[in-house]
Amino acid sequence: MEKKRYLVDHSFMADPAVHVFDGKLYIYPSHDIESGIPENDLGDHFDMRDYHVFSMESIDGAVTDHGVSLDIKEIPWAGRQLWDSDAAYRDGMYYLYFPVKDKTDIFRIGVALSDRPEGPFVPQQAPIKGSYSIDPCVFREEDGTHFIYFGGLWGGQLQRYRENKAIECGHEPEVDEPALTARVARLTDDMLEFAEAPRSVVILDENGTPLKAGDHERRFFEASWMHQYNGVYYFSYSTGNTHLLCYATGDNPYGPFTYRGVILTPVVGWTTHHSIVEFKGKWYLFHHDSVPSGGRTWLRSLKVAELHYLPDGTIQTLSGTDE
Repeated sequence: MEKKRYLVDHSFMADPAVHVFDGKLYIYPSHDIESGIPENDLGDHFDMRDYHVFSMESIDGAVTDHGVSLDIKEIPWAGRQLWDSDAAYRDGMYYLYFPVKDKTDIFRIGVALSDRPEGPFVPQQAPIKGSYSIDPCVFREEDGTHFIYFGGLWGGQLQRYRENKAIECGHEPEVDEPALTARVARLTDDMLEFAEAPRSVVILDENGTPLKAGDHERRFFEASWMHQYNGVYYFSYSTGNTHLLCYATGDNPYGPFTYRGVILTPVVGWTTHHSIVEFKGKWYLFHHDSVPSGGRTWLRSLKVAELHYLPDGTIQTLSGTDE
């Protein structure tokens, strides 16, 4: 499959986190619903009230919609905006990690549990202690240890924090200062809390210097994803306002990671968000764009394309607009 393929035509879905469970592909996207609020940098035009789970037995086959797996009304502490989620499996249970604004309009990260990959998921009574911002991604090491990556600028509120503490006036660093980074923490064995204080996911340039805040073509903005290929850790992410999916590589889950290049050039629509997964011996990039909705950035549709690695381990860049 060389061409990009749209996966869901009956609803607008975005931000796909994809995993292989029980020999099938399971897709955990966010659900785009119009809020009636004009588009703004805080994301108030996204009225995301629930999650659906989708599955595929083959990359070219039918896509099954398993229906609502979690509704915001079921989360005791939630206020509004269920944004990008991710899922993980351990010891017979599936865990759905989700960001949502609490009743004071601050993003926290919650966990919901199910004994089936498609749910329904039952949320915990409170968010993860010490959690903040958005876009959780959970990565499993071969020894069974799980790490959670998270963070997003602007509407994702990451600029409001330093050293895991809220600051009085949230702001981005000056252009010549080190860029804000994603966060990573090891999860407890029960998968419900941070086992340690979150650390910065530092991305270095070719000279070993942390990327600067003004380097909008390469610095982290949101949409963390972690995968391994040939023993190398690949941290990929969105640059946000320059609309690129980029990646950096390292030798352990904490980094630092060295910037390597662009995975996907800008798509139609402001946001770009993805996951990378191996399935039946091939690698795939799942992402979204706004072509089916006529370019409206808050109504996005899921896509998949095959991903190719070059002999030196670099990823061949895909065009965000070529079909």
